[in-house]
Amino acid sequence: MIVTASPPTPASLTRSGIGYWLASLRSMMRFDIGQMRQWAGLLLVIQTMMGAGMAVMYGFFYPRVTPSTAVYITTGTPALALIPLGFLMVPVNVARERLEGTFDFIWSLPVPRSAQATSTFLLFTGLSLPGAVLALIVAALRYGVHLSVSPELLPAALLCALMAISVGYGMALAISDPLYVNLITNALIFVVLLFSPIVIPASHFPVWLLACDRVLPFYNMAELIRSGLTQGLVTDLTRSYLILLAWTVVGWAITAWVVGRRR
Repeated sequence: MIVTASPPTPASLTRSGIGYWLASLRSMMRFDIGQMRQWAGLLLVIQTMMGAGMAVMYGFFYPRVTPSTAVYITTGTPALALIPLGFLMVPVNVARERLEGTFDFIWSLPVPRSAQATSTFLLFTGLSLPGAVLALIVAALRYGVHLSVSPELLPAALLCALMAISVGYGMALAISDPLYVNLITNALIFVVLLFSPIVIPASHFPVWLLACDRVLPFYNMAELIRSGLTQGLVTDLTRSYLILLAWTVVGWAITAWVVGRRR
């Protein structure tokens, strides 16, 4: 008699070790991708509209868009696209799961909580980058900007996406009421788009507001991405990297704290 073995699943593996964790991560990735398949196209449209649309709109604020202004607006566009997905779409997705009653079901699945969280980070990071690239292309064509792409752009963009998703996900888990999550995220996006020097030069802001922006992640996201698209426009990146890494750690720490409490 010939016996064929079926592929290992998290339920058939010993529930410990790296093999079980990786199998759990694969299972959660398939589950999350299946859930988000119908929303992926909409997310891409929203990202492009928020990134390229806002960049084009900001161009109307200037009496004349000079070449330097065009470069500044265009290179801030990817950050404009990444911020709404991490700080708005991720929390909204968690809030939707709570309202639909699927949130507790997902957390009751027989897989490690860390694998569930990692699946969410990987999925939304993958979804965030195409929209940011498309928004950048639209803005560059609109303003006729020729960019100088350097190898540091990819790690900078990945760090920006991971930071935004980490903080957004941690916040959504920590705040149990979906209504408060929606209120906070929408207010946050409003403040970021109007009062952060992402596509508006920092010299246009009052000193006290710029000081606040320098310790928040949004300005530093734009600086890292801008440095990977231009030469000489941004010089000191150490501070921006450290601030984004700190915010990423905060997002992971909040997530780990919430996950630990649910055990």
